Amino acid sequence: MPLVIRPIESGDREAWARLFRGYRDFYALEPDESVIDAVWRWLLDDAHEVQGLIAMRDGVPVGLAHWRRFARPSRGGAAIFLDDLFTDSDARGGGVGSALIARLQRIAAHEGLLEVRWITSESNTAAQRLYDRVAVQAPVRTYIAGPSAS
Repeated sequence: MPLVIRPIESGDREAWARLFRGYRDFYALEPDESVIDAVWRWLLDDAHEVQGLIAMRDGVPVGLAHWRRFARPSRGGAAIFLDDLFTDSDARGGGVGSALIARLQRIAAHEGLLEVRWITSESNTAAQRLYDRVAVQAPVRTYIAGPSAS
């Protein structure tokens, strides 16, 4: 069955939301329909930086990718940041994740961007096996600081 990767469209709301809830469940995030609604609005807003791809196999949605372009000042160019990548559990191991990443690589090449970059949880070893095949691990650490009033 051929895999089709295409931009998310307005008619994809239900299928996309099912996949995105699966992504959030995988990372043990609290269910929050306001997050689902906000991200959906972003995806349909041409002026918003977040864009989405959906993977379809035999007409069935099996994966998604949320991504955005970002500036790389240290390299004097721009790149793609892959925020979220998810494959439905029934479709894992079938090339969905690698196809979504490959599509982003083609977009980067077409637009003259520097790279496709992403992060993953240290515990997501299944995804890391894919990532180790299609990319190189960056020698950086990620830090998070919350907002501060002072």
